[in-house]
Amino acid sequence: MSRARRTVAAFAAALLVAGAASADGVAWTDLTEAQRRVLASQAERWDELDPARQEQLARGASRWLEMSPAERQQARNRYRAWQELSDEERSALRERYREFRDLPPEERARMRSVYRRYMHLPPDRRLELRERYRELTPEERERIREQRQRRFGNR
Repeated sequence: MSRARRTVAAFAAALLVAGAASADGVAWTDLTEAQRRVLASQAERWDELDPARQEQLARGASRWLEMSPAERQQARNRYRAWQELSDEERSALRERYREFRDLPPEERARMRSVYRRYMHLPPDRRLELRERYRELTPEERERIREQRQRRFGNR
């Protein structure tokens, strides 16, 4: 069998396994030893978890294991900040994420580009921009939104 065919066969097998995992969940024994260490707090109730949740946790454990120590610390910090939010704040963030996810790919890319440019500004310049935005009246903010819509379309 050629290398290309082996690759296609392996990919097809992976898709079949992934499909089965999504439908049936992930058995604790099917997790790698490293994944089981990461998910040790879930071991007692693993079989009670929804199959989709098992799959989500297994993927999360794999991502965690691929992170550098610095990336893991950033993830811990983000999780801590998330835990400190009120239910209303979390709900608002979830809704904004859904709206972002529903944008056309070009608009998401444009927003990511704008955000990257903003994050590369010096901290004092970012603070200045945030303060200037906070000082705008609701009418001024609406005028900016309208200009943006005319320039970039619906969103």
